[in-house]
Amino acid sequence: MLSMIDLPDLGRALITILVVVDPIGTLPVFYYATSSVPRRLHRAFAIRAVLIATVVLMLFLVGGQYLLEALGLRLGSFQIAGGIVLFLFAMTMVFGESKSQLEIKEAARDHLANAVFPLAIPSIASPGAMLAIVVLTDNNENTLLDQGVTAILLLIVMAITLVLLLMAARLKPFLGATGANIISRIMGIILATIAVDAVLGGLETVGVVDLVPAAEGVLDTSPAT
Repeated sequence: MLSMIDLPDLGRALITILVVVDPIGTLPVFYYATSSVPRRLHRAFAIRAVLIATVVLMLFLVGGQYLLEALGLRLGSFQIAGGIVLFLFAMTMVFGESKSQLEIKEAARDHLANAVFPLAIPSIASPGAMLAIVVLTDNNENTLLDQGVTAILLLIVMAITLVLLLMAARLKPFLGATGANIISRIMGIILATIAVDAVLGGLETVGVVDLVPAAEGVLDTSPAT
């Protein structure tokens, strides 16, 4: 996917991870989860949540495809299934309750026991993020360098998430739940597009379709000679 550091693929992978992790959509969950936590502990709370989420997603990056292979599943099939699930996930972001609203309800039921649930999982390391990481990492096509680049992109997104959580108190007057909700729905539209592309890529991998690259997808209307 990232062989020779293809910048378009690099940007697509970064956007995919950024959208499924949704750092801004995590802010309302953080506000609620820390509402009964002393202000002096907010920094440690954020660091712990991001660290746990990073470890979980890294485990999926390293071992996700090995699990598929152990089960005898083809990556193309997983890409198709993953793309469908990501599309449904995107639809809930666009039309359903926002990510933050759902996870705040979970937080209320859990009585804010710690930063693991629901902040680290499923708010930061969401099922969609776990799925996207596996889809982006093909051990058969990507070299260790390629997978290392994907890991770096994941770390960049997690760093962005941590910075936003550490700045949460300053951002709250400007963003709030409504702003995060709007941004999450826009990200849902982007994710839906990425999901459709993942399904098409999976169909091509298993040999169902033969896709023409976007740059070559213009019909040739010149007269034959």
